[in-house]
Amino acid sequence: MLALFYIFIAVAIGVSFWQITRIMNFRSVIATDKDNETQGKIALGFLVLLYAMMIYCLIAMNVYLLPEAASVEGEHDDNLFNITFWLIGIVQFGMQFLIFYFSYKYRGNKDRKALFYADSHKLELLWTTIPAVTIVLLIGYGLWQWNNVMYVGDDENPIVIEVYSQQFRWDARYAGEDNELGLGNVNFIKGINTMGVDMTDPNAQDDKQVTELYLPKGRKILFKFRSQDVLHSAYMPHFRAQMNCVPGMVTQFAFTPKFTTEEMRQNPEVMAKTNGINKIRTAKGEEPYEFNYLLLCNKICGASHYNMQMKITVVEEADYKKWLSEQKTLAQVIK
Repeated sequence: MLALFYIFIAVAIGVSFWQITRIMNFRSVIATDKDNETQGKIALGFLVLLYAMMIYCLIAMNVYLLPEAASVEGEHDDNLFNITFWLIGIVQFGMQFLIFYFSYKYRGNKDRKALFYADSHKLELLWTTIPAVTIVLLIGYGLWQWNNVMYVGDDENPIVIEVYSQQFRWDARYAGEDNELGLGNVNFIKGINTMGVDMTDPNAQDDKQVTELYLPKGRKILFKFRSQDVLHSAYMPHFRAQMNCVPGMVTQFAFTPKFTTEEMRQNPEVMAKTNGINKIRTAKGEEPYEFNYLLLCNKICGASHYNMQMKITVVEEADYKKWLSEQKTLAQVIK
């Protein structure tokens, strides 16, 4: 492998010297009108090829995008993405046309002189003001959305859940009847108290520790994040939610689930993706895949990072309350 690397370096150096030599030789070559005509037509051909590739990617690669956001707050993330995408797309299509078309239209010609255009205050004001206003509006919308998922008032009566990360697993802790989580610290980790909950804290007695997230549809969920060891990132792609889990501090975000797991499984985009996956799995003789929401780690946190995930199940509120009532409290588990 090391020998292959040295060969690659030698080839790269050789190609570089060859290109430099060619550039030096070009200084004595003067392009003719025929050369300019050819290069101009090549520019138009490249424009057509570029548009064809862009349109193909927009259509063919669309299947890799996530389906509709599964949280109320995620709708605004999708809106921001769509607005930004279309703005950039329109500018991209327009600018690429102007660049390559003008390369052809104003190709070199010995009978034509270039017009020197010093400046235009109107043009400068236009191309400065429009991007500035656009960016201010997009950033304003983004800041509003950031506050929407970061700061939750008591009047919203959120369900409080702590998500605890460590190499290479997730644990979760639900606040009890008081909706207050007990204190947690790595110094309290001992035996089955894997989340380091301070059991002398009265608020911790009715907390419930689980290894799978159950969320009620239509209720605001406030997630609190801690990390035991390194930097992790709690990523829930279908809810458009992500937050770093930082050792020594608590981070948070909130969202409101919009579809149950069963409802999301009936989503046409999800069904199409699931069918595509199962065709591949069937050909390999593997068990069929069934869609589930997942909590993933989006930081490369170590050797088993790829496998650090937790299942998320969204159900109706009655089913959620039934499931939660069946879970044991920490006071019952840690005696």
